[in-house]
Amino acid sequence: MALSIVREITEKTPPPRALYLRFPFGHALGEPGNRNQQLAVLLLAFRLLFEADRPGTIRDGRLRWRRENYSPPDWEAFRRLGPGL
Repeated sequence: MALSIVREITEKTPPPRALYLRFPFGHALGEPGNRNQQLAVLLLAFRLLFEADRPGTIRDGRLRWRRENYSPPDWEAFRRLGPGL
């Protein structure tokens, strides 16, 4: 599982799964101090980890840098993620 901020490089050297984010260098998890944004990134990454059905999957996170208010995470949705053991 990788967080990517340069899609072209990720496409050339694909990890097993990657979440692409249009964020500045050094801020793949989001803005400093923006806890809800950072948790949204992590939830998307874990979703991709369990939902990707083929190697090399790159998913666009579709999150915006500094222009959105992020609501608190849906912890129940997070609990439902997993391999279904």
